[in-house]
Amino acid sequence: MDYLIRHALPRDLDDAGRITVDAFVGDGFTQPTSGYVELLRDAERRSREAELLVAVDAADERVLGCVTFAVGGTEWADIATPQEGEIRMLATAAVSRGRGVGEALVRASVARTRELGLTGMAFSTRPEMTTAHRVYERVGFRRTPDRDWAPYPGMNLMVYTMAV
Repeated sequence: MDYLIRHALPRDLDDAGRITVDAFVGDGFTQPTSGYVELLRDAERRSREAELLVAVDAADERVLGCVTFAVGGTEWADIATPQEGEIRMLATAAVSRGRGVGEALVRASVARTRELGLTGMAFSTRPEMTTAHRVYERVGFRRTPDRDWAPYPGMNLMVYTMAV
């Protein structure tokens, strides 16, 4: 592995925000005019109010991807209970895809859940994010349709869960 996973440092935040926007908007999951874009871009806020994990190149510490981790019941958790961890806004830079960066970030989130003594994880994903679904399933997450939800009409989200 030619990268490492760690908590974001202040110098990582601009790149983490840009990568998140590029992934969600560039892959067609979020409209560029959506108010959600500013939330995606605001890695500093995510780092301050939740945990922002980054994958960085081992040689030059360039940010390759990031994920927001939150404990259920906190502001950044949408679906997790207080005994679960939740991931949000998993994103990898286009140039780093296919290197296992996304999977490593998900596995680091599972490890963080265990470190905190939580019993499981739950998170939402859009039905069309099929590449991410394959990663989640490879790590051991399973679809939990009875927890699917819609934050607003027309935005149907699927839930994945795993006991840790």
